Amino acid sequence: MKFAIITHVSHIDETNQYFAYAPYVREMNIWFKYVDEVIVVAPLKNGESTAIDISYQHSKIDFRKVPDFNFISFRNTIISGFKLPIIFWKMFLTMKNADHIHLRCPGNVGLIGCFAQILFPHKTKTAKYAGNWDPKSNQPYTYKIQKWILSNTFLTRNMKVLVYGDWENQTKNIKPFFTATYAESEKEIIQKPDFSHSIEFIFVGSLVSGKNPMYAVKLVHELRSKKCKASLSVYGEGFERSQLEDYIKTNDLENYIVLHGNQNNETLKKAYQKSHFVILPSKSEGWPKAIAEGMFWGCVPIASKVSCIPFMLDYENRGILLEMNLDKDVNQIIEILNDETSFLSKSKLAIEWSQNYTTEIFEAQIKKLLTK
Repeated sequence: MKFAIITHVSHIDETNQYFAYAPYVREMNIWFKYVDEVIVVAPLKNGESTAIDISYQHSKIDFRKVPDFNFISFRNTIISGFKLPIIFWKMFLTMKNADHIHLRCPGNVGLIGCFAQILFPHKTKTAKYAGNWDPKSNQPYTYKIQKWILSNTFLTRNMKVLVYGDWENQTKNIKPFFTATYAESEKEIIQKPDFSHSIEFIFVGSLVSGKNPMYAVKLVHELRSKKCKASLSVYGEGFERSQLEDYIKTNDLENYIVLHGNQNNETLKKAYQKSHFVILPSKSEGWPKAIAEGMFWGCVPIASKVSCIPFMLDYENRGILLEMNLDKDVNQIIEILNDETSFLSKSKLAIEWSQNYTTEIFEAQIKKLLTK
């Protein structure tokens, strides 16, 4: 099978090995186990791979570079207008030569892919929509276009669209899906330390406004002001790092809030294991990987009410849903800190739920999609 991926994810070429964001590549390497050849249509950037990048694992990869583009300014929109015919033509030729077309959405490259796939109604196709599929959510116009095309069974034929969450009134090609990080063999009996010495919080994600790391920092700051022994480990990089550093320094929080930067999967795994809570006050999500990973290791999730997060937390039976009001949210957390039995119950339920989603189960589902 010749398998074509259309994705906005930026790649790095190091001696003909293609590196990209590790969670995405780790997933694609599972798909690759069941295909003979791979064609990747994606942006390629200069530079070296980082701690959060890994390489594709396949012997036959044909990488077809497309220019990155966006519509965030008038100037960029004009420039993108000249790039689009080139991108569309490369996609058309790739899709024509492929046995299976796989789109990664939402994203600018995925948007063009949504239009291009219409020309191949008889090809077998899948799309992974990694954003928020909630029909009621407020999203960029380009995301709405992608969702509309993918849901339209007249324009989009012979395709399974994999989405996070089980939403009402969906077309027959929409399939609830998930993402997995850990294997069955990694399951352990988790024993969380009590609250007597320290209460450990962890934030994992890009340090950008959409992930809202400042809110996590302010939550822990407020907890400390109320004499809670709270500390926060922040993993990730982004534009807001300097702002976070300034806040931490200004408020003398250096001993309690630490920015660790990007770290590999093994380092994150150890951090989750010693943490009590995983925080994600994100403004938008698909399947929040950090929440699912933290829950796997017994962290009680504290997260915003977006996308499928309320379902993941079983509407607070296995976590805390943020109101995005600092006083209210601090009080919610203090309530569980004062009731360690409640914490342990939520932690146990979090483990039981998350450990249903292993890489073995994930791989079995992918195999079904590719062998039907």
